[in-house]
Amino acid sequence: MRAFLTLLAFGLVCAVPAAAQPASAAAMKTFASSDEVRQLIAKAKADRKGDAPITVEPILSLETYRANLEYRPIAGPAALHETENELMYVIEGTATITMGGAMVDPKRTNSANQSAPSIRGGTDTAIARGDFILVPHGTPHQISAVKGEPLVLMTFHTPR
Repeated sequence: MRAFLTLLAFGLVCAVPAAAQPASAAAMKTFASSDEVRQLIAKAKADRKGDAPITVEPILSLETYRANLEYRPIAGPAALHETENELMYVIEGTATITMGGAMVDPKRTNSANQSAPSIRGGTDTAIARGDFILVPHGTPHQISAVKGEPLVLMTFHTPR
C-alpha cells in the first residue's frame, strides 16, 4: 500500500502543470491512509445500487486531477476515453481486463467518452492485487470478468 501511495503521489506531483493556481483546501486531498481506503471500500459496498457493475468513491484530489476508488463486484461495460489515459492499480481482487479491439454498439456518454456493452476482439489480461494497468487514450477497455471477491481499483485519469 505504501508503494502504491508513493507512486500515486509522485504521479500527482509530476502531472500538475507548473502554472496551476493553488487549490482551495476543500478541493484538495493529497493523502489517504490505508485505513481510509478500507473505509472507502466499505462505503462503496454499502452505496452500491442494485446490481450496478461499479461504484466510485473519491480517494484524492488536486486541481483537476482525481484518484478514485472503483468497487467492481461484477463485469461492467466497455469504455473508451478519447482525451485521457487511465492508470489503474488493483487494490483487491482478481479479474480479466480486455483492452483493444472494437467496441460493440458504442454510445457517447459525453463529449470525450464512449461506453458499450462489450468489446469484439482485444486482448484479455488477468489482473490481481498489486497489478498496474495503463490504458492509453482511445483504447477500448473493459473489466470483462470478476473472479471471486469484488475487484477494487484505484483509477487516475491523465490528459493525453
